[in-house]
Amino acid sequence: MQNTLFVLLDGLEDDPNPALGGKKPYEVAQMPFLKRKAPHQMWTTGRGYTQLFLNEFFTGHPPETPRAALEAQALGLDMSRDRMAYRLSPAFINGKTVHWAYGVDDQAADLGECIRSNLYLLDDHSPQIKFFVHGRSVITMDAAGDPPVTSAPPKDGPYVPIAGALGDLIMKVAEDMNGLTVYPWGCGRLGKIWPPFPCVHGFTAISDSPTALGVATTLGMKIHLVDKLDDRFPLARRALRDGPVFLHMDEVDEYSHEKDTPKKIAVLEHIDELMAEYFDDVTSIVYFADHGTSCVTGEHLVVDVPFWTSEPVFEDGEHVALPQIVPGILGVH
Repeated sequence: MQNTLFVLLDGLEDDPNPALGGKKPYEVAQMPFLKRKAPHQMWTTGRGYTQLFLNEFFTGHPPETPRAALEAQALGLDMSRDRMAYRLSPAFINGKTVHWAYGVDDQAADLGECIRSNLYLLDDHSPQIKFFVHGRSVITMDAAGDPPVTSAPPKDGPYVPIAGALGDLIMKVAEDMNGLTVYPWGCGRLGKIWPPFPCVHGFTAISDSPTALGVATTLGMKIHLVDKLDDRFPLARRALRDGPVFLHMDEVDEYSHEKDTPKKIAVLEHIDELMAEYFDDVTSIVYFADHGTSCVTGEHLVVDVPFWTSEPVFEDGEHVALPQIVPGILGVH
């Protein structure tokens, strides 16, 4: 197969880990397929969040639409009439601090049901909401004025009270869920959409994350929201027959936020096994990372990040400007 497969190992880069003798999880993980099929390693500059990296990766420009509005696009939520989008992530509000809640999948269903049962509080704002993995959701609604400016995960930050009906919903959920609630961030309306590089066409994007798929939607890619990691691979295999594919592995980032080093290593090794099963005959593969996520602190790392290619497009070990990667790779076909 000649169509190119782009594989995002979200949050791959990491801190040196004392539990690994000072090595990083991806340096310890056994990934023979990656080493065999994509032997050329280079570096580029990471960005603080996935949407910031991906928009520049595929267009050469940082996004001018906030994260929640991008995610609303992927989830098919109404963003007409200048509606506002809010990304809602599980959190505990303790006094003046928002503590972001990771590893609460066992409460995700109850959290979602609690939000639904209290959504009547927003009836005057015509709300629409979609839930996705780990108890997260995006809500859009009619709202006047500027979006709230709040802290963003994964680092705990100051609690900014949310005015109006949405704030009432947040506090009612906290009351019903023994403190667990959701808190908005990345809020805003649709902004300018930069066009993709001319070489970026005919793509299919596959992910469990509306963040990645939101960027893909604005670039005209076909998108598939697939929760289970293993289910993404056969779909990507089929899509690769018709054009290039962007395949996103958000689990790498998630286990880093949970500070679960063994899980991060295990999921990287599992991904490598699935890549070998489904893509052994693919001749053009690109692995890349958008940022680091530390298994030591659970926080994002804005650092240089590695990428690997199956063909010698750039000099091994070279630092390549982020906007040069995709045109350089697709320009060889």
